[in-house]
This record gives sequence, C-alpha cells and structure tokens, in this order.
Amino acid sequence: MPESIGERIRRLRLAAGLSQRELARLAGVSQSLIAKIEGGKVNPRVETLERIMRALQDALSRSEKVEMYMSSPVITVRDTEPVRKAIEIMDKYGFSQLPVVDSEGRVIGTVLESSVLRALRSRGMRVLEEPVSTIMEAPLPQVDSSESLSRVIQLLENSPAVLVVREGRLVGIVTKIDILRRWAHAGGLQWNLRGV
Repeated sequence: MPESIGERIRRLRLAAGLSQRELARLAGVSQSLIAKIEGGKVNPRVETLERIMRALQDALSRSEKVEMYMSSPVITVRDTEPVRKAIEIMDKYGFSQLPVVDSEGRVIGTVLESSVLRALRSRGMRVLEEPVSTIMEAPLPQVDSSESLSRVIQLLENSPAVLVVREGRLVGIVTKIDILRRWAHAGGLQWNLRGV
C-alpha cells in the first residue's frame, strides 16, 4: 500500500530529528496542523504542503554529511603532465573538471573543459603538449568530510565541484549530479502534488 502524505511527512520529520512543533515553526504553520496531517485527519492545501516539504528538505540537508554524497577515490592529474593527458582522463571518465595535484599530492589547481577550450583557441594545438600547470585554474573549494550537505550545496551554486578532505588528505569529490542522482534514486522529498 502506498505511503500516505501524512506518513511520509512523519517519516521525513523523524529522519530530520524534528518534533512536530519544530517542523511547524520552520514551515510557518501550527503544530496542531502538522499533527492532523500526520494523523490523516486533514488534507493540506498544495501551498501548505510545499512549505512543509521545503522545511523538511532544508532540515534534512543540514543533518546529512557530505561524505554520504562524495565520489571516491578522486581521479587527479599531475601539474607536470601534458594537457593531452588531462583531456584523455576527462574523456575516459566523462568529467568536466579535474583536480590538479603537485608531486606531493597536494591540490594546487583545476582543469576545466572551458580552460582547455580557451587555451586551444588562443594558443592552438601546441597547448596539448604543454604542462597542465599552464592552463589550470584555481583549486576547487574544499570542505572537511564532516561538513553538512547544505554548506556543500551553497558552494556548488558557484563551483562545478567541491573537494572533500579528511585530516588534510583528499578523500572525495562532490558534483551537482552526485547530489541530484542520489535524491532521484531515493525518490527525493517531492511527489506529484496534482490532485492533492
């Protein structure tokens, strides 16, 4: 039997560690309305349901940690390798960005598809044999593995990816699609609101 709206809200509220009163405050509704919805006594308006779901999504993203979403191990390219090598790696794995590391494995930059295209347009095919360091851009943002998902989502609004470190070591990378893919596979927090 499919999960009712009230059952789903209760399950997500508990997963976020919220009381009915806390969820009500975050959604701008009364605690009694949350209790009635969860108990199946009331069918909320679509606008009310959307506010409740937004509050739940925000609360869940604050409680989840980035390491649940990261890809690991991180594939990198050395700063001394030719640009051609970076392109081959990006093509092989379907990446649009690639962290650049030095001889000690420290992240010192990023190769983006756009930086490769700019270099090819301005310097021609000879750039393919130049070291990656000649076209790399600033390193991607880095967060600790215990960082909240909500912080990472903020960083992803202005960056193609976020690197995850633990005790100073690079342990993962998170892209927008990593988050979207996981939410899609989990069914996300949304459902079809037509006819509710």
